Parts: sequence; C-alpha cells; structure tokens
Amino acid sequence: MEAWARSFAGSGMAALSMRLTKQLSTGGDHLAAAGVQQNGGASKAGPSNLVFSPLSIYSALSVVAAGARGRTQSELLKALGAGSREELAESVAKMMARALPDGTPQRGGPRVAHACAVWHERARTVKPAFRDAAAASFKAVTRAVDFLRNPEEACKEINRWVSTATENLIDSIVSPDSVDKNTRLVVTSAVYFKGRWARPFDKEKTKKDKFHLLDGGGDVDADFMRSGEDQYIAVHRGFKVLRMPYAADMPATSPRYSMCVFLPDERDGLWKLEDRMAAGGEGFLRKHMPDRRVEVGEFRIPRFKLSFGDSVVRALRGLGVRALFDPARAELTDVLEADNSGDPPLFVSDVVHRAVIEVNEEGTEAAAATAMILLGAAPNAAPPPPRVDFVADHPFAFFVVEETSGAVLFAGHVVDPTKQ
Repeated sequence: MEAWARSFAGSGMAALSMRLTKQLSTGGDHLAAAGVQQNGGASKAGPSNLVFSPLSIYSALSVVAAGARGRTQSELLKALGAGSREELAESVAKMMARALPDGTPQRGGPRVAHACAVWHERARTVKPAFRDAAAASFKAVTRAVDFLRNPEEACKEINRWVSTATENLIDSIVSPDSVDKNTRLVVTSAVYFKGRWARPFDKEKTKKDKFHLLDGGGDVDADFMRSGEDQYIAVHRGFKVLRMPYAADMPATSPRYSMCVFLPDERDGLWKLEDRMAAGGEGFLRKHMPDRRVEVGEFRIPRFKLSFGDSVVRALRGLGVRALFDPARAELTDVLEADNSGDPPLFVSDVVHRAVIEVNEEGTEAAAATAMILLGAAPNAAPPPPRVDFVADHPFAFFVVEETSGAVLFAGHVVDPTKQ
C-alpha cells in the first residue's frame, strides 16, 4: 500500500479519472441532467450508471500528444498531468512497467491486457519520431489502411482489432459515420481485465434487497452479495471506502489489482462526493484508501453489469482540451509527413469510447476501447478499529486500480444496479 500511495502522488491518471468521472456524470456537460444515457442505449430522463476506462483514454491522448505542438500540446499535457512530452513519456514508461510488466499476463493474478494502434491513410507517411514515441510508450503498432478509397474496409479492420484486443466484449469502436474518405489517422487503445476476488463471495448468500435510487426515485430490488469476513474498509467524513483485492499468487513486486468502492453516507450524496473527488485530484485516492482489514457487521454490495458507448469530446473540452478539436487551431504537425496532396492541417473530429464491466461473486471482467479520429481537417500496529458496516444500498462510485503503479483501469458509478 505504501508503494501505491507514493506512485499515486506522481500520477496524472488518478486526477484525470476523478475529473472525467464528474464530466461524464453531473459536471461539465451535464450529460446526466440532459437525459443522455451512458450505458449504450437510447436516451432517458435522469442520471444513469457509468463505466469507462481512464487507462484507455489516457493512453490514446498520450499518443496524440506525442504529435502535438503549441497550444494543442499544452492543453493535452495539462489534462494528462505532465509538464512536457519528456515528463509524460517518463511517467507513462514507469506506469506501464509496473502495471503491465512485459505486457504479459502475470501467473496467478488477473488477466490484464492493453493494446494500442495507429492506423494511417496508406497514401500518407507517419513521421518516424511520432511512430517511435507511440511504440516506446504503449507498444503501439502502426498500420496502413485505405481510408481514401475503401473506408468501410478500414473500419472493419479497426473493429476486428478492437474485438480481438477486448476478448470480443467490444465488437466495434468506429463506423462509416465517423470514419470516411476524409480520415487520415485513427489512434485506438484497448484494455481487457478479468480478475477473481482474493476472497470470492458465496453465491448461496446472494439475496435480493432494496437499493435506494437518487433524488427520492424509490427503490429497486437488486441482488446483493454478502460476507461475514473481515474487509479492507476506511471510514472518512461523509463517506466510506471499501477495497476488494483480486487474487494474486505472485511475488510482492508484481502488479496488485483491486476494486475500490466509494460509498457516500447520504443516500443522495454521490454527486457531492464526486465533486470532492474531482477537486481532490490525484491525491484523493491515495489519501483515502484502506490499508488494513477490519471486522464487519452488516456487509452488502450489489452485483452489477454496466456498459458505456458515446463520444467523450464534450467531456474532454470540459477538462480544457479544446484546440485539438478546432480545424483552425489544432497543431498536430508532428504526426504525418508533409506531402503535396493539398490536405488541410490535421485535427481530431471525434473521440469515441466504449466500456463494459461485470461484477459478481467470483470477480470482475471488463473491457474498453477508445478511438481518436484525425481528419485532414506496511500493516499498522495500532489497535484494530471498531467493527463497521458497509451496506452499498444506494449510489456509489468505483475504481479498478493497479496498486503499485496507480494506474486506474476502469472507473464509474452505480446509480441502479438492476440496469445495464
């Protein structure tokens, strides 16, 4: 836990996770208030569940930052929590080395995979420095496709790559509506996670109980997992934090993954808690994580299965990333070699993100993909704390993290566990 705390202090991904959670829920664009459903279906009134992958979005933004200059670069670096390209590259290298050593699954631990790719119009040449930076940071592969003459086949190839990288949990990320003959480059980033709890829940103890919806919206009957075993729980002013480690039969130096649940004391306290998390930045997770098990009284947490599919451009604008999306202001001159095609300067037309997660008695399986489309246009010896309850029967936030690096693989919140 101490190594994790130190790493979080220098990680821009934690801050990005907090701020994006707010932007994609109640803050910034007010998507929830506007009735935009964030679980891949038709729009509906009221707030909805949310899941996304900070790691997937962070890596895609980092790759594009390697080809940016001027204001475009400075806005990206600020959002990513870095002062320069070099600082970002160093931070990314440390995070990837700790969270995904050698890019291979760890024996006895969760199955974790991350993949990145740069897809460019075959008539244009990627600058070697940009290609090398993407490969060095995220082991990104560079592939030529025919956006100009056969954009539909290019879409299919990108989507096949995403499907393979996410174990078929996400079958597509781009469409002919977003990728066409004007597309010059697409950056994709995919994350897959499957982990078993260090202490799985007994399915026979799972029973239905009331889950209280926001703003007096009534109750729903949800399936709650239960346990009488000691849990990692920390009690803070206005909220509690639960940390549920995933099984790890590995050396202490290997990645350590866990799910963290932030449960507000008030039934309608989720938005207030997310405001505090966004304001607290990268240090919020570090300061509030439980570091030891405590005896529990009543303990319930619902099973849930969520999905998300939408553009995240508005959320990124809310974080101050604006020039990137403006054809007149975007500076992405370090991406493609200059040619005589007469193409206008590059800019990002869309950032599409999809994510899914399922949490049950055995553990967690989750996947996410992001596509950025560029157009030519140690245990404390103190006495054990008193027994505490942790009853997640009202909306809460969650994070799937790697403890040694501070990488946040997945984040979101649950406002109704019976809705997918």
